[in-house]
Amino acid sequence: AVAFDIDGVLVRGKHALDEGRRALRILNGDNALNKRIPFVLMTNGGGVSEASKAADISRLMGVEIDARQVVLSHSPMQGLAARYSNDHVLVVGGSGHRCADIARAYGFRNVSTPNDVVAWRPSAWQFMRPPEGCQLSDPGLVRDYARDPFRAVMMLHDSFDFGRDLQIVTDVLRSRDATLGAEFINKQSVPLYLSNADLIFSNEYPQPRFAQGAFHVCLRAMWDALTGGAPLEHTRFGKPFTVQYDFVERLLDQLALRAVPSTDVAQLRNERRVYAIGDNPAADIAGANGAGWTSVLVRTGVFNGGPGTNDPANPATMVVNHVEDAVGWIVAAE
Repeated sequence: AVAFDIDGVLVRGKHALDEGRRALRILNGDNALNKRIPFVLMTNGGGVSEASKAADISRLMGVEIDARQVVLSHSPMQGLAARYSNDHVLVVGGSGHRCADIARAYGFRNVSTPNDVVAWRPSAWQFMRPPEGCQLSDPGLVRDYARDPFRAVMMLHDSFDFGRDLQIVTDVLRSRDATLGAEFINKQSVPLYLSNADLIFSNEYPQPRFAQGAFHVCLRAMWDALTGGAPLEHTRFGKPFTVQYDFVERLLDQLALRAVPSTDVAQLRNERRVYAIGDNPAADIAGANGAGWTSVLVRTGVFNGGPGTNDPANPATMVVNHVEDAVGWIVAAE
């Protein structure tokens, strides 16, 4: 199987790379073997549903992608829903209340956002206009956050307002009993879950841009300064963390069973080779190497080393110019 990163590999920003279109056609059977090769899209992006991302990439690439082939940075967070299904959680990141909707679709029934907090008490973040009812994650729900404690904080996507989100997240984490407006204590009150530790990513701009990991850095720095160095415990999702690769392995098992119901999954896992194609050595390549996958690094995104070079900290099994070269090398290797 092949696991593709998306940004910097198949697309740059909102534009598909021609090499990406041809690479997917090769895996769909346009190759010397006339065989379809299973593949998944494994991105540290998020902020949309898997179905929405699949539809978007299908349109860009001209190849039909099923939602079950898409793994976003927050996809494995579905596994937390059993624990927090009815607990009040703060969902951070993304545009509008989209991430709150995603969390509810995953099974989290009791969700609020920083936007909701500012609507409740505008002085919580005085640098924005209080949201109107239609901008709330649940317009029909009236809360008093001074009496409705949170049980967890979950960041699903990049912050669209660093200042507001840093303020509200640290308020929840520092407040006694995780109620807002309560006394601050120098001890973490609830668990913190973060997706996508990428510090930078590649889009149409000539140089890499800050990604969600930049917010993580800021949050840890603020926590350290405010608490005098108290530990900030957090669980991370996305590449290069093991939880992401375990999730993809289970997904590949399911894809195989749907294709051939009599598949012996244990034997399949023993024989299966997964090739991971990415542009970010610290995420794509480090994660693939750690999972025992074969890593292929392309020069169309974060990594732009010249011919004959590899990343010194996280060297890939193979370095190629672009994703079509990567797929060609994989087919030849097999």
